[in-house]
Amino acid sequence: VQLQASGGGLVQAGGSLRLSCAASGRTFSSYALGWFRQAPGKEREFVAAVGRSGRSTDYSDSVKGRFTISRDNTQNTAHLQMNSLKPEDTAVYYCAARIGFMDSVTREYAYYHYWGQGTLVTVSS
Repeated sequence: VQLQASGGGLVQAGGSLRLSCAASGRTFSSYALGWFRQAPGKEREFVAAVGRSGRSTDYSDSVKGRFTISRDNTQNTAHLQMNSLKPEDTAVYYCAARIGFMDSVTREYAYYHYWGQGTLVTVSS
């Protein structure tokens, strides 16, 4: 599967952005998906994950209650709705996919074998 992330940009603190992840291939529903981010000088960190069906989700503590991950298996897309953005959310955001087992989710980036190119989110104070 090939992934392409989009939707990043510059936003003021408190604002919102919606990231999209478009996937190629006809087996999109076989993959669990995740969003990760990497800020300058920092390691890549988990943001959110969604299982194959979309029913199972997981969020890092830093974004829980502000971000929402979703997917549309009919459109081969996933989204990350980001509200109440903070300057510390500034990073390159990556979508990732792994062959899913039932509707499981994982925060471990080593389990994701397919990665998009990243989209930059900048939150100004």
